[in-house]
Amino acid sequence: MKFFVDTADVAAITELNDLGMVDGVTTNPSLIKKSGRDILEVTREICELVDGPVSAEVIALKSDDMIAEGRKLAEIAENIAVKVPLTWDGLKACKVLSDEGRMVNVTLCFSANQALLAAKAGATFISPFIGRLDDLNIDGMELIADIREIYDNYGFETQILAASIRTANHMSEAAKIGADVATAPPNVIHAMASHVLTDKGLDAFVKDAKDAGIKIV
Repeated sequence: MKFFVDTADVAAITELNDLGMVDGVTTNPSLIKKSGRDILEVTREICELVDGPVSAEVIALKSDDMIAEGRKLAEIAENIAVKVPLTWDGLKACKVLSDEGRMVNVTLCFSANQALLAAKAGATFISPFIGRLDDLNIDGMELIADIREIYDNYGFETQILAASIRTANHMSEAAKIGADVATAPPNVIHAMASHVLTDKGLDAFVKDAKDAGIKIV
């Protein structure tokens, strides 16, 4: 499973990228606002840093405006994936932009029917939102499984990009189900390395090494 980092924080992306933990980046207007930087400037910097797809989201609601914004964003770098919402206008924009050879990430997906429409429209990525479904007591992982089954049934090439990841468990569950990509905030990716038994075992090893006077260098 590919790891995308869901942030516009260049420092956080750099740290994870240096460890080989970054296959791409996803951003949205909220993350751009949090960064406090100009959308074109920060997106260009991220694209120069990361080899994989960098999702940059349109803000328009009408298809013609989405297409214009998508073309503008795509001019930033070759690895831009234009992010459009899963609305009827968003699907229209997806079709036009994908037919032009641009990567398109269709976001805010909450049903298998929506995912099927996005694949038919030529989406490069479909972004089902796991955490927001969980907030409504709906199992977001069931949606990932449903989309996986449908796409496999018909050979759709659209990649399932598990989004709204809240926990390290979300990451492993998405991987088991067969999501092609998971996008998560940096803190969630860091949390994947943590386990209470690892910490407990390390404390014991450090104590024993100190008691035994063990030195390696």
